[in-house]
Amino acid sequence: MPLTKEQKAAIVAEYGKNEHDTGSAEVQVALLTQRIKELTEHMKRNPKDHHTRRGLLMLVGQRRRFLVYIKNRNVEEYRALIGKLGIRDNI
Repeated sequence: MPLTKEQKAAIVAEYGKNEHDTGSAEVQVALLTQRIKELTEHMKRNPKDHHTRRGLLMLVGQRRRFLVYIKNRNVEEYRALIGKLGIRDNI
């Protein structure tokens, strides 16, 4: 299930610099994290759904690339973001 407009707006408001900041890496990581959580729950219910599994792995890879970019730009900001999102530091 895709994210609703309200869910996206709440994530952008929380992680963005303003309400129109949808392109910053922090907002994109937060949006990807929400989608990854939803797809992970879907995969728990439907373990044979290989198309969704591939999409999930692609989203995880995309989020990882964003996190590498953020970490190279500002380590303190990176640590704060992963702490706030509750994801592990494996980069």
